[in-house]
Amino acid sequence: MLGRRTRAYTRWGENMAISTVIVDDERPARDELAYLLKGFPELEVIAQGKNGLEAVSLIKEHDPDLVFLDVQMPGLDGFGVIKKLVERKVRMPQIVFATAFDNYAVHAFEVNAVDYVLKPFDKARIARAIQRAKRMVEAKSSPVDRLETLMGQLGAGLPKPKQAQPVKLLVRSQARMILVNAEDMIYASIEDGSITIVARDAEGISNFRTLEELAESLDPDVFWRPHRSYLVNINHIKEVVPWFKSSFMLKMNDKRASEVPVSRGQTRRLRELLKL
Repeated sequence: MLGRRTRAYTRWGENMAISTVIVDDERPARDELAYLLKGFPELEVIAQGKNGLEAVSLIKEHDPDLVFLDVQMPGLDGFGVIKKLVERKVRMPQIVFATAFDNYAVHAFEVNAVDYVLKPFDKARIARAIQRAKRMVEAKSSPVDRLETLMGQLGAGLPKPKQAQPVKLLVRSQARMILVNAEDMIYASIEDGSITIVARDAEGISNFRTLEELAESLDPDVFWRPHRSYLVNINHIKEVVPWFKSSFMLKMNDKRASEVPVSRGQTRRLRELLKL
């Protein structure tokens, strides 16, 4: 991979190559798109990512001119990536969304001058998207306003994400590397910079660096931070125990019946979640 660039383009013979990143959670889709893009010498694919978190990291690291971004990814989806980039004030590249959306959503893309390619990919359509992106890059046109308007227009009207395979979490236990389905995770905790995941049939150390990163890869309607050091699956809360000074403790349904504290700041959220 190339390091972070200080110029908008890198040289490609006599022409200027548009630095490009591909992000899609499906390996065959990434491979197909990378293969098709090889037919466009004006592009230089400098990195590929398989989820939203990697997309944010790669864009921040490489400062690409163009990103082909899958809209429907588990965890942090394509629109979540845009939101993170805006929040972190990362320079926004030109975005071409890869999508299987219906006609309504496609119309929203067109109205807001945000480009897209439909799956399965069509080389002629990709060619048009590249020419459009090239004009935008050369004009140094920022896509931020168009993207924010698009997200606002679609809003809650977005179709449900495609049914993907359950999110897998890697857990290291002694010399073993165990894959755990997200819905089987009971809770995670962090201590001394190390995250421990407790699941139905496994317990070990996660490869995520922070609970924030772990939470971003999971369903926010299911996983909740009752305390800064804990992330719990609300479907695995066995009991809510009243605690000191109107606080609560969560008893989880793992083999040890682990107890997880609820911070004062999250007490209201607990009442909302469980209708207390």
